[in-house]
Amino acid sequence: MRSILFVFLMFSASSFAQWKSYKLTSTGDTLNRIDKLDRKWGPWKLHYDNVRGEPGYEEEGWFEKNRKEGEWRLFTLMGDLVGIEYYKWGLKDSICRYFTRDGELKLEQSWKALNPDKEYDTLEIEDPDKFDTYRTVVIKNEGAAIKHGVWKYYDPASGRVIRSELYTLGKLEQEAKVPVTTEKKPVAKPKEVVEFEKKNSGKKKVRYKDGSTGG
Repeated sequence: MRSILFVFLMFSASSFAQWKSYKLTSTGDTLNRIDKLDRKWGPWKLHYDNVRGEPGYEEEGWFEKNRKEGEWRLFTLMGDLVGIEYYKWGLKDSICRYFTRDGELKLEQSWKALNPDKEYDTLEIEDPDKFDTYRTVVIKNEGAAIKHGVWKYYDPASGRVIRSELYTLGKLEQEAKVPVTTEKKPVAKPKEVVEFEKKNSGKKKVRYKDGSTGG
C-alpha cells in the first residue's frame, strides 16, 4: 500500500513540476497552467471585473500552446451561462451563440478562423450561380477571424429572428430585417442552456487555490 502511495505522489509531483504556475481546485484538478515557456495549456478559467460600466464576466475553456481551442463558455459573475464560443488557432470559428441571463438565445454569429501560421490560407466557398458547387479561394491572412456565414439576431421574448446578415469572407452580402413581434410566446431554451442548468443545478461554484511554483 505504501509503495502504491509513493508512486502516486511521485507521479503527482512530476506532473506539477512541468508547470511554471497553476491553480488547484478543491477536487485536486489543475487549472490555469503555464509551462516553462510561459504558454497557457489545458483547462483555464478567466475572470474580468466590471470596467467603466461594462459588466464583468468569466469564461472557461481550453488552451493549447497559448491559443484558445474548442468550446469556451461565458458566464456572468453570478454564474449564469450567457455565451458559447468556438475557437481554432486562438480565433473564433464556427457558430458562436449568446444568451440572456434567463437563457434565451439572442444572437448567433458565424466565424471562420484562418491559420495564423500561414501568410495565406485557402477556403472552400459555395458558388452562388451553381447549387451545391464550391470553389477554392486564396485569402491573405490578416491575423484575425473573419465573419463568414449567417448572423442571426433574435427577439428573446418570442424566439423569432428579427434581423439576419449574410457574410462571405468578411464582406456583408445582404441584410434582411423582420418586424419584431409584440406577442410573447413560450420558447424552448437552447439545448446547451438546458444541459448546463441541469448539470449545475444546486452546485456551488468551484473554488481553487494558487499553485504557483515561482518564476
